[in-house]
Amino acid sequence: MQATGGSYWSFRSISRATLPTLLLLTAVAVGSGLLLGTFEAVLYRYPSLLILVPVTIGTAGNLGSLLASRLSTAFHLGTLSFRLRDEQLGGHALATIGLALTLFPLVGAGAWVLALVTGRVVLPLWRVLAISTMSGAGLALVAVIATVITTYGAYRAGLDPDDVVIPVVTVTADVFGVIMLFLAVAAFT
Repeated sequence: MQATGGSYWSFRSISRATLPTLLLLTAVAVGSGLLLGTFEAVLYRYPSLLILVPVTIGTAGNLGSLLASRLSTAFHLGTLSFRLRDEQLGGHALATIGLALTLFPLVGAGAWVLALVTGRVVLPLWRVLAISTMSGAGLALVAVIATVITTYGAYRAGLDPDDVVIPVVTVTADVFGVIMLFLAVAAFT
């Protein structure tokens, strides 16, 4: 199989591109876990927020990964220009943000219902919805920015975006997921 630019896909070339990235991202993910630990008391006080943490981070990572795969495909097809007025780039970015604004209120409602079913409701529904939606919208924006920058960086470095973008975007969602969630918590509690 031949990759874009005349290089060949092989285990060695993929490993050479991804191993340094994965090692760096492992350290960043550990830092994210340590940061999450500093908010432990808040999470135990508000169980619906504890439920939101993995779902928020996972959903943001999924949205970023979806965008990353679309941009990578467009890159390989030669239809992505990395210009601000690129309709494909803008359309995919807006679709990602629109999807986040649709999904995260549902995520918040689900977390609140689960807390209700378990008898652990402390925050009213509107607050959980506001926290989930605000953090989700912020995360979608971060995921879009991280995906575009990483895809462009991979292109400039001569790397295949398929090898590096999704790991970078998912770890970015992990780190900023914790930050965005607790900024939203600070704004609404």
